[in-house]
Order: sequence, then structure tokens, then C-alpha cells
Amino acid sequence: MSEVHAARRERLRDRATAAGAEAALVSRPANVRYLTGCAPPGAVLLLGPGAQDVLVHSRTPSGDAAEGQIPDDVRAVVLPAPDGDPVVAAAGLARERKALALAVEEHHLTVTRHRAIASVVPGVRLSDLGGAVEQLRLVKDEQEISSLRIAAEIADQALGELLESILVGRTERHLALELERRLVDHGADGPAFPTYVGTGPHSGAAHHVPTDRRVEEGDFLTVCLGACYRGYRCEVGRTFVIGTTPADWQIELYELVFAAQRAGREALAPGVACRDVDRAARQPLASAGYGDALGETSGHGVGLEIGEDPRLSPSAMGKLDACVPVTVEPGVHIPGRGGVRIDDTLVVRPTADGGPELLTITTKELLAL
Repeated sequence: MSEVHAARRERLRDRATAAGAEAALVSRPANVRYLTGCAPPGAVLLLGPGAQDVLVHSRTPSGDAAEGQIPDDVRAVVLPAPDGDPVVAAAGLARERKALALAVEEHHLTVTRHRAIASVVPGVRLSDLGGAVEQLRLVKDEQEISSLRIAAEIADQALGELLESILVGRTERHLALELERRLVDHGADGPAFPTYVGTGPHSGAAHHVPTDRRVEEGDFLTVCLGACYRGYRCEVGRTFVIGTTPADWQIELYELVFAAQRAGREALAPGVACRDVDRAARQPLASAGYGDALGETSGHGVGLEIGEDPRLSPSAMGKLDACVPVTVEPGVHIPGRGGVRIDDTLVVRPTADGGPELLTITTKELLAL
């Protein structure tokens, strides 16, 4: 993988040089990991000038250098004082290397840290690196997609085991904790994000924080979880009925959300506008009078972070590329009653290659558990 990371850094170096900056300072943790394969707490990466890139970080309490192995072609600098700021130290190295211009990730830095950089590099022109690394991260290589596949398998396995257990009488909080334990048991680094479990009137709500409400007969149960594997994160969401034959309103609402989710999945293809995928998922809900229930997005990119670009929303700009993993996750929540959410992680593939690749394969049949 060291060659892969070196090639990524070279592409970023070319972009920075083309923008007039002979050095670049990367501070966003996911971006540092993408370019080096490791993630020391608070680490920053200095690219150029000079022959060797530098990873600057504070000494961790355990003494570990990083989460992952620092590449041989990257020099590691550990700050002697635990309260030192790696960003400021890296900027000082750029000054020592006679950099005339330094590009920084302004969208990640606080105003205070940006001012601190400026104070240690007088005479060096500061510019904005913008989302250059995020753009490089957008299209995944097959090794990244392989990690996402394994993350999806782990999430599916944890969810499948939960569905085989007794659910009535258990709290949302208990179920969420059990799911997160199962993710780790099956080889995940940890959960990709805080696990959401919603029952009864909480079901179908986006980003619901689990409570002590207990599962009851006849409830909708919505679960949304994700696994993190080697830094790569996926998500899966499903809705079920507890212990009884679904009521007519539950069947109708489930079929509506399922139709919306299927339309969004089927719209995924290279060259398709992101807003058109969102429109495909939103249209069935709007036709049934739930146009405002979906929220701002119907899906988003995944990778080293949950919630990467691209965004699938009415205002989204740009088109999909092949090998871009995204979620499609429409849902409807009726206050006081509950609702349905269905969420899959897929990889955009051309029709010639079979169309979108579904990574999360837990059944989407409306099961009575």
C-alpha cells in the first residue's frame, strides 16, 4: 500500500503546484490517513518542499506512533511537548525548507490555528487547499472497495444475529449496545457511527438517539448501523415489525418507502446527476404526500468518513462517477406513530458491469420478528 499512498500524495502535490503552492499542509484526519495509511491523533502532513514528506504529531499516552504503519518514505516528527500544536510545528518546517507559498485546509482549521500558522511563517504566502484531498478520495480503488465490502459483511452479520434473538421487552439502548459489540466481535475496528435503534413512535426517524423505551408487540423497529473496517465505513438500515402480522398502514408505508429506495438504487449510474438520483428516490414519496418527510438528502458518499461527497439532494451539483460508494436511504417518520427507513450502501458501476453493486444484503422484506 505504500506505493498507493505515495501516488496519492504525488497527485495532491501536482494540484498544489498547479495552484501556485510549493508546499501543502494537510490537517483533516481522514485526509491524512488517505495520504499515508496511518492516523496518529492530531497528526498533520506536510508535502514539500524537499524530497521527503513529513508527518508531525504529538506523542500519544500509550507511546504508539499511529493507527497504522507510517510509510518508509514519510519522515515522522514527534513533538516533545504533549501540548504542542502539530499544525504550527509543520508550518515552521515549511518555513525552514524555504517555502514561498503554503496551501492549508482552511475548511478544517480554526481561525486561531490559521492565525498561529501565519505568525510562524511571516513572508510565506498562505492559500487555501480547499477540498483537493476530498476530491481525490471521491473515486475509490478496488482495495478501498474491498474494505467497504468487508465492513458491509460485518454489519449484515451483526444485524442478522440480532434478528434471531428475542426483542420484545428490550430497550433501544440495550439493542444498540449489543449491535456495536457484535460489530467488534466480527472484526470491525468499531461502529462507523453511533448505532440508531428506534421502536414504535421513534421508528423511521433519522438520527434517533436510542432511549430506554422497550420494544413492544406491534411496533415498527428501525435499526441503522455501520461497521468501520481498516478505516472504511459503511451503513445499513432496515425496518421490521415486532411479533405480529403487520397492520395495513404499516404495509402501505413500508411498500412506499421500499419503492422510493428501489427507485434511488436503480438510478445510480456513472454520468447521472446527483440531484437526479435524489429526485428518483423522492418522487414516490412526494406523490403519496410525504414530499417533506425525506429531509435534505436521500443519500451520501461513504469511505473513510460517513457522510462524504457526493451528496444526493435536490441542490446537489455534479454527476456520479464509477467506483463511487454511496448510500440510498429514504425514510418516512410520522410523529407519534412511527415510520420506515431503508438504507443500503452501494458502489456505482456502469451497466456493462452489472449496474450498481449492492454491498449490504440483509433482506428488505417486511419481516414480523
